Amino acid sequence: MSTNNTLRGFATISYFAADHEAAKKWYTELTGVPPYFEMPGYAEFRIGDYQHELGIIDSKYSPNPNASGPGGVIMYWHVDDINTTLNKLLNMGATENEAITERGHGFVTASVIDPFGNILGIMYNPHYLEILEAKSK
Repeated sequence: MSTNNTLRGFATISYFAADHEAAKKWYTELTGVPPYFEMPGYAEFRIGDYQHELGIIDSKYSPNPNASGPGGVIMYWHVDDINTTLNKLLNMGATENEAITERGHGFVTASVIDPFGNILGIMYNPHYLEILEAKSK
């Protein structure tokens, strides 16, 4: 039996925006950090405990530029306070995609559509905190 994991962990999530500069500014305000890497049409942020990468890409580079509406995959970011984070997102111009939903065993999710048409999932995830605590020992 192999001990190698096929999927080793979250590396980068990419969000596309027709107004790249506005999206870069919006995500800078949301995350509280500026992009650590930029080139024309691309900005990349390092976020959170594991410095995960969030790429903001001009939608002209989208592999599916004719798609309409949000994509079908929701990537959830762990947050410590889901109510406060959801309210912040809504106050910043995001629209609710999925209301706060109790999933059982302490897991709670919600999602919004950012002002650029991307789905942004948020989640209170006790497992995330357990792993973070175990890694800090």
